[in-house]
Amino acid sequence: MNALYETLTRHLTRIRQITDFTPKAAIVLGSGLGDYADTLRIAAQVPYSDIEGFPVSTVPGHDGCFIFGYIENVPVVCMKGRIHYYEGYKITDVVMPIRLMGLLGAEFLFLTNASGGINTAFRAGDLMLITDHISCFAPNPLIGPNIEELGTRFPDMSHVYDLRLQQILREAAAQQQIPLQEGVYAQLTGPSFETPAEIRMLRTLGCDAVGMSTAVEAIAARHMGMKVCGISCVCNLAAGMTAKPLTHEEVQEAADKAAPRFKQLVTESVRRFGEL
Repeated sequence: MNALYETLTRHLTRIRQITDFTPKAAIVLGSGLGDYADTLRIAAQVPYSDIEGFPVSTVPGHDGCFIFGYIENVPVVCMKGRIHYYEGYKITDVVMPIRLMGLLGAEFLFLTNASGGINTAFRAGDLMLITDHISCFAPNPLIGPNIEELGTRFPDMSHVYDLRLQQILREAAAQQQIPLQEGVYAQLTGPSFETPAEIRMLRTLGCDAVGMSTAVEAIAARHMGMKVCGISCVCNLAAGMTAKPLTHEEVQEAADKAAPRFKQLVTESVRRFGEL
């Protein structure tokens, strides 16, 4: 058996010792959404630290815990605190929580994040539906021996972000009267913010927003057959677009301000997932 898959099954066994909850949807709670898990009808909680050998988030504002519960009647697992490549973890560790949520039974993956806006029409606080991504700046999480138990060696990425789920998010945003931008998201490694020259490059490549997560998670999820969607909260305009220096505090503040709309959109979208 593949050593990485052995680790996954060991982590799965540990969680099953704590709860037999089977989620339909998995949600990664990015910046500004950390307390969203508190709004769930909670059935169980599993701190990452209770899973031996499991990576632990070290970023301020990212608690490390799986929250199992219900959004209305839809069973979900929330990843409260993601793992980032810039924290020094191997890329396979970064996507391990995603793979684990899939093995727990989640069919849908809802990714959220905070990003810098590259599209000149965007403003801080905008929510952007991720329609595609560019991930060639971070290591591909599928590099190495393929885990045949999860998926094929060469998975198709024509529609990483499921078209039906994208439409559900559009309809949910319209129903909640939440303005929703759309665009291509680029993942760079971080932890430094991008330079103005890098932002000009990304704009030339057709990117609308940039961040330090998400794309590798989407790849891992698609590899194992999960349906993926994503919303990015544009928390600032990227480097070179204003004279203002970029800070993590600014990102967190903007994400917190956008959180009520973000939470509304997540709730209404997941409710509609339950009808699929």
